[in-house]
Amino acid sequence: MLSLESLAELAHHHAAALPAKVAEFEIRGHSFNSANRPHLMGVINLSADSWYRESVVTSTDSALTRARRLRAEGAHLIDLGAESSLHHAARIDPAQQIATLLPILQPLAQEGSLISIETYQPEVARRCLEAGAAVLNLTGSRPPDDLYRTVAAHRAGIILCYVQGENVRAVGDFVHSPDHATALLDYFRREIDRAVQAGVHAIWIDPGLGFYYKNLRDSTARIRYQAETFLHTFRLRTLGWPVCHALPHAFEFFQDEVRSAESLFAVLALLGKTDLLRTHEIPKVRAVARTLGILS
Repeated sequence: MLSLESLAELAHHHAAALPAKVAEFEIRGHSFNSANRPHLMGVINLSADSWYRESVVTSTDSALTRARRLRAEGAHLIDLGAESSLHHAARIDPAQQIATLLPILQPLAQEGSLISIETYQPEVARRCLEAGAAVLNLTGSRPPDDLYRTVAAHRAGIILCYVQGENVRAVGDFVHSPDHATALLDYFRREIDRAVQAGVHAIWIDPGLGFYYKNLRDSTARIRYQAETFLHTFRLRTLGWPVCHALPHAFEFFQDEVRSAESLFAVLALLGKTDLLRTHEIPKVRAVARTLGILS
């Protein structure tokens, strides 16, 4: 059971990492700095296969309406995805993704919204960055150097996701090392070096807690791993860049109250010093963050 004693032991064991500072940067006139953390990322799913029904939209107009509502509710970034990351979801080819995304992305970018595009397809990333995307939420591993250079050329940001496989749709069994934060540090250190060398100025690192792996079907084991990673987030910040977490759902435990799950996980993520929270429930998670803020 999570306890004050276990938190004290974690903090004591990794005390040197606790004061780690991360880079501050600006994207399209919007500042991302520690004084204003946490930042919130709202979600719009353009795939009917997406699990979180409240974030699914079925038309361009409904996507624009939801995006504007998310921004009014306090979202600093809005994440658009045209293909679900679930293992059984239909594959959407890059041309169709682009055709779906651009009519939503372009007017929102013109309005001043910061739009993130979730994709592992280089062509989708390039076309969306050209059309005004402010952030690439990269759900693939080992991207080509020229993709990093494209992000840099557009002065956009990037979210580097930890994926065990070529991309989020090509994963198998999850390999969980005894101290998984060490594996995450090793992976992100390599990709951060590549991105910085290519000129990228704005980076978040994301451990990829929401991705599907065949052997993480056991809900108890999955939630323990997610909670552990949330609480060890401060160790990842020693790499010098802010950390993004997608908040999970724990349906097996919350069931009819599943829309309250992200609020619980937000507490764990914020205790671990998460900088950017990707959430389907902006008002609820914003309330959690504000309440924890006045308690600090």
